[in-house]
Amino acid sequence: MTSLPTPAARGYRMPAEGAPHARCWMAWPCRASMWGERLGAARAAFAEVARTVARFEPVTMIARPDDGAAARQALGDVVSVLELPLDDSWARDIGPTFLVHPARGLAGVAWRFNAWGGKYPDYAADAQLARRLLAQLELPCFEAPFVLEGGAIHVDGEGTALVTEQCLLNPNRNPGLSRVEIEDHLRAWLGVETVIWLGQGLVDDETDGHVDNLACFVRPGIVMALGEPDPRDANFAALADNDRRLRAAKDTRGRSLEVILVNQPATRMIAGRRLALSYINFYRANGAVVGPRFDDPRDADAQTKLAAAFPGMTIATVPALDILFGGGGIHCITQQQPA
Repeated sequence: MTSLPTPAARGYRMPAEGAPHARCWMAWPCRASMWGERLGAARAAFAEVARTVARFEPVTMIARPDDGAAARQALGDVVSVLELPLDDSWARDIGPTFLVHPARGLAGVAWRFNAWGGKYPDYAADAQLARRLLAQLELPCFEAPFVLEGGAIHVDGEGTALVTEQCLLNPNRNPGLSRVEIEDHLRAWLGVETVIWLGQGLVDDETDGHVDNLACFVRPGIVMALGEPDPRDANFAALADNDRRLRAAKDTRGRSLEVILVNQPATRMIAGRRLALSYINFYRANGAVVGPRFDDPRDADAQTKLAAAFPGMTIATVPALDILFGGGGIHCITQQQPA
C-alpha cells in the first residue's frame, strides 16, 4: 500500500451513479486503426448518445485538437467540446473516477492505465487524460499506484463495490498484487468497505470481464444483472455463476441482495468474435436511464425491466451496435461528474 494519504483516509468516497450529476464526460472516437471504415458510424452513434444524455444533464465531449471542429459540427449546440490529446474514446476507463467529500467537495482519481492489459501499443495520451482533465477542472487529483479502469468497478454509494476476478486478478493488470491487496486498494481509493467478487465476464470481451457488462446497483440492496436462460450459450455458465454469487452475497449493511435478471441479446459475430452485448451497460443520467438497443427481440423486455427498476425516470434507448463494434457500450463511453 502507498504510504501517502489515500482518498478514503482523507474522507473522500466514490458516490453511487444515481447521485446527482453536474456533467457527463465523453470522448470522440479517433483510433482509426481500430474503427477502420466504421469510424464514421461510431462517431454518429457517440453523437446520438451525447445528444440523448444532454436532454437530462450537461455533456462535454473531449476531442483531439484535430477533431474538434468536426466534433462540434456533428454534436451541435447541445454538447460542448473540450480539446485534449486522445488515443481512444472510452471515457469511463481513461477519464477520472470522481470522488466526493462532505466538506471539501469534488476530487478525482487517476488510475494507472495500460490499455486493458496491453491490448493497444499507443495509449500514452489516454494514460494522461484523467490528470489533464482534473487539472483543467482545477480539482485535486489522487494518482493511484495500481492499474484499474472505471468500467471494472461499480459502487452502491453506501460502502459496497462490485468487481470481477477475471479483470482485477488478471496478470496483465497488477501481477504483483494479491486479491487481499487489491481489496485493500479498493477500500483506500473508493471509500468502500465490502467488495463483492463476480467471476468471469462475457465471451470475447476485450476488457477482460468489466463488471459494467455484468451487474450494477439499481440502488443499495438491489442489483440488476445480465442473464442467459439457454445452457447451450457460451455465456451461460459465467452468468449463472455470477447470479449465484450475487444472491449469496451481503452488502456493507448486511443485506442480502435482490437481483433483477435481464437476459442478454442474441449472439452477434463480427470478424470471428462475439460482440459483448449487454443491457446492463447503460448510463444513468439525472432523471433518466440511457440504455442500448440492439435490434433484438429482447430489447423490449430489457426496456420494460429498466422502467420497472427505475420508476419515475425516463427510459431513453439508442442504437448501440456501432459502439459495440469497438468493444464497449454506452456506460463505457460516458463518465459522470457528481454535482
